[in-house]
Amino acid sequence: MALNWTLVIDSGNAPVLADFWAAALRYEVEDPSPLIDELLAGGLLGAEAVAEHRGHKIFRGYAGIRHPDDPFDESSGVGHGRRLLFQDVPEDKAGKNRLHVDVHSAVPGTPNGLEELVVRLEGLGASRVREVDMGPAGHWWVMRDPEGNEFCAA
Repeated sequence: MALNWTLVIDSGNAPVLADFWAAALRYEVEDPSPLIDELLAGGLLGAEAVAEHRGHKIFRGYAGIRHPDDPFDESSGVGHGRRLLFQDVPEDKAGKNRLHVDVHSAVPGTPNGLEELVVRLEGLGASRVREVDMGPAGHWWVMRDPEGNEFCAA
């Protein structure tokens, strides 16, 4: 049986980066408001641990996204499948990522599929770094998300 997973990504502004990646991957932003309300009401969480983003309560410094087809816990909003969790850290990004996401065009192999994907990602705040030419096998783009994390669009 395959395991569920969460890829944790350090960030400077977790909810903003979660919004970018949710739009880029067409994932769902997790809404932990019901869990936060329950924890606040029970005195198990202080108000200083909570922030608001786009009209929802979030755990300060954290934001998750999940694949829309995967199961999730309605009481916590947390996905039980393919998931990215962004966590704020005090230090800035330094150097090249050792791990990155590859985003594939919706219609692989079509002449305009990659260009449409890259333009859509740029509209969300990504930037092109360089094109990688594989000759007859095609090409892809190395890009950066709004916080400078490298990823590939293929």
